[in-house]
Amino acid sequence: MLNLIIASTSTVYGSGYLDYLSNELKQHFKNTSTILFIPYASPGGISYNAYTKIAKTAFAKINKNIKGIHEYDNPVAAIKNAEGIFIGGGNTFVLSNQLQKNNLFSALKESLKMGTPYLGTSAGSNICGLTIKTTNDMPIVYPPNFNALSLVPFNINPHYLDPDPKSKHKGETRETRITEFHQYNTPPVVGLREGSWLEINENSIILRGPLTARIFEYNKTPYEVQTGKELNTLK
Repeated sequence: MLNLIIASTSTVYGSGYLDYLSNELKQHFKNTSTILFIPYASPGGISYNAYTKIAKTAFAKINKNIKGIHEYDNPVAAIKNAEGIFIGGGNTFVLSNQLQKNNLFSALKESLKMGTPYLGTSAGSNICGLTIKTTNDMPIVYPPNFNALSLVPFNINPHYLDPDPKSKHKGETRETRITEFHQYNTPPVVGLREGSWLEINENSIILRGPLTARIFEYNKTPYEVQTGKELNTLK
């Protein structure tokens, strides 16, 4: 039984870290006192301790404790025994590489399929899809493979951006990049805009937040789905 929040971002413009999700997180982690934080994505290359401090400060606002996985002698046991798990943003390749290096993918997938409440933001959301091939990050390290946890039947593109007709930048748009992905791959891709998230409970996958999501399916014209829409039929 899955119990996941897969969010595009940790921070929306004009608010603090995870503030826009605070009401949802209170409910999501209602039976949890301590949440295991996995800081491997290291945004900007910050230390695990510094990143964990950011998460700790945010979750203290809803009276939850955070402990970083790097503080445990046995990270596999830490995942198996976790009351709740949070993986934040940063570089998806770095995150995937570290998870695979420490042999944590199978333990993480098993724990989440047993119902451990999970929050992923950005890179922590990318790894919930089928692969990490639709991340926006630079491949600054090379993980053993691009496989992800396959907790949802599609790929995810967090921080999805629409083309700006007023911009003088004429490089590739996000939609162009995802179209390129579909030249070589067939899975659907969900473009999550800032402030949007997916709420997954058992087999239900519902889009939440104030904005629509852009859906890319192989050999189909991209289209929008409204918030509150079920996405479990995407394959």
